[in-house]
Amino acid sequence: MDSVVSGVSVVIPAYMPDQKLCPLVKELIDAGFEDVIVVDDGGGDEFAEIFDKLKAEPKCTVLTHRVNRGKGAALKTALVYYADTHPNSSGVVTADADGQHTVKDIVSCSEQMAESGKVILGSRDFSGEEVPSRSKFGNRVTSFVFRLFFGMKITDTQTGLRAFPRQYVMTALEAAGDRYEYETNVLVLLKKRDVPYEELKIETVYHDDNKGSHFRPIRDSIRIYSTLLKYVGNSLASSLIDNLIFYILLHFFAPSGSKLFVFLFCIISRTIAATVNYIINKKTVFGGEHNKYTVLRYAAVAVPMMLMSASFTTWVSKILEAKLPIANTLIKVVIDTTLFFITFRVQNQWVFNSGKFKKKADETEENK
Repeated sequence: MDSVVSGVSVVIPAYMPDQKLCPLVKELIDAGFEDVIVVDDGGGDEFAEIFDKLKAEPKCTVLTHRVNRGKGAALKTALVYYADTHPNSSGVVTADADGQHTVKDIVSCSEQMAESGKVILGSRDFSGEEVPSRSKFGNRVTSFVFRLFFGMKITDTQTGLRAFPRQYVMTALEAAGDRYEYETNVLVLLKKRDVPYEELKIETVYHDDNKGSHFRPIRDSIRIYSTLLKYVGNSLASSLIDNLIFYILLHFFAPSGSKLFVFLFCIISRTIAATVNYIINKKTVFGGEHNKYTVLRYAAVAVPMMLMSASFTTWVSKILEAKLPIANTLIKVVIDTTLFFITFRVQNQWVFNSGKFKKKADETEENK
């Protein structure tokens, strides 16, 4: 066991930690870890004594933020330090400072990472009575969202216990965000980059109803769901433009009940709305560097979706014998809502995933 964990670095972001942190670090070193990196995320003088004790540990490195910058920023600081100073390390495992992760589970995740070569996610069981209601509800919602929008079946999306083989540390550093949203963005990036991952069951530990957590339910939840919220907002705006143009065209220019005009105007309105949708998604939703091929990939998705929308709207309109513009518009809204979920996953995973295509291009260049 020692030979495996000795080559793994442990990263612990710590903001205003309690007295459990020092014994945790000591136990990790006793378990065979040769390198523990702790980040003091601007806790202030009140917590200096705890970090001074850790600095006295020869196998523990303490990195300091002068002001609080957030859990994501603390993790990035540690991972950058790790990448720059540990060229021969096999990987890194991140753990929380509040004692929620046992040394046994940290060791198990490290061993599983070394054996499988995959990113390992420590998965807690949220069915127990000891789990706070807000944690149970929050995880269920996030797990459902991840499965629906990203196609990722993860039972514990909010786990802080994660083991990364060295070759995937830079991928983790690409993720956006400085606070709790960073950990969510890392999971999304794993999917985008086709990084192999798996879950490992760990012990579920909560101290005093998790009152020591610095998670802010409203503000941090908005950060976590920021990509989805922006996408939904953009989709609603695009949908409003789409259906408004569709209704106006039908109302003023289409003969009553003409299914040919339903199809034609669906194409016209969708094309205008898709152009707006692309511009906003490119700049504000998915981020990343984009090139001329992004437009082609977007078109490769938008055109089939547009034809599906027009065809199904026309078909359903014909079956229901809808003649009024408002009736045809409502049919189109229902059809487009169904296509909405498919479109998000394809745009996130393929259209705006420039890093994935850059990786393939680099691999091609290396093989020449």
